[in-house]
Amino acid sequence: MQTLKGPGIFLAQFLGDQPPFDSFEAICRWAKGLGFKGIQIPTWATSYFDLQKAAESKTYADEIKGLANEIGLEITELSTHLQGQLVAVHPAYDQLFDGFAPAQYHNNPKARTEWAVQQLKYAAQASANLELNAHGTFSGALLWHTVYPWPQRPQGLVDTGFEELARRWRPILDVFDEHGVDVCYEIHPGEDLHDGVSYERFLEKVDNHPRACLLYDPSHFVLQCLDYLSYIDHYHERIRMFHVKDAEFNPTGKQGVYGGYSGWVERAGRFRSLGDGQVDFKAIFSKLTAYDFKGWAVMEWECALKHPEDGAREGAVFIQDHIIRVTEKTFDDFAGGKADEASNRRLLGID
Repeated sequence: MQTLKGPGIFLAQFLGDQPPFDSFEAICRWAKGLGFKGIQIPTWATSYFDLQKAAESKTYADEIKGLANEIGLEITELSTHLQGQLVAVHPAYDQLFDGFAPAQYHNNPKARTEWAVQQLKYAAQASANLELNAHGTFSGALLWHTVYPWPQRPQGLVDTGFEELARRWRPILDVFDEHGVDVCYEIHPGEDLHDGVSYERFLEKVDNHPRACLLYDPSHFVLQCLDYLSYIDHYHERIRMFHVKDAEFNPTGKQGVYGGYSGWVERAGRFRSLGDGQVDFKAIFSKLTAYDFKGWAVMEWECALKHPEDGAREGAVFIQDHIIRVTEKTFDDFAGGKADEASNRRLLGID
């Protein structure tokens, strides 16, 4: 076993136009001052990080990494959640998701998809240039509008949908494989990969591709009443990234999982700042440690109630307090005897 790395922070929710959130160096210094040891970089905010440049210029990648290291931080992973979403978009969502792409690709789904695919390929090269081995993203979705089977899904629709999703992702996975980087899909509502069963459908279609891995975020499982602890037992060999994110689910006589179109404050299921929700993080950190998870514990902060700066300050301490420093010996070693083949055979009565 090894001790989880952390605490890390996903910068996406903290980017802004006011200091100290308005530049890469400033936000790094802010994160370091709170006690974070690693940063996960969203790649769609080009004023902070130029993904294409990091892919094409090892010098630029070294400069970014060097600046973070000089401040006392490590880059944990890159993220292309918004670009990954655009690899597969059902036409019903075209207008809503156009905002994830530059303006020149709006109202042009084919060009938008091509842009997104290229962004993922840049992410593979940039990750390699930064000496990273895992990358976080979304799968996108062609089938999400059919997640509830009414009207009835035509026979074969789901299979066709996953075949197409796999067709789009297989070349991307191959590029990541060439660069020695795992693609870690965040299992998330709104994506075709939204639970274990849907992930397995996809995995089958990409022939169990070794780079088709997982970003584990228990908050999304709380909101869909999925057992987030046994999920680790099922998929620990594929979990390469970890978002430490809290949530709560409080159904009433008026609403449950679907939320009645309510806003985040009024929903039965909502994300909370670390320690304010219902996720059993002690059990999660214990399981990941026992399974020898080798990645980072990275806070993703989302909460409809608490101020983000308070959530970040508390989150660094929360993660640090939950990381288990692994033991180097067995607790009852003091009572053990000498171990060798000869004594073992005598204890077993073997001549």
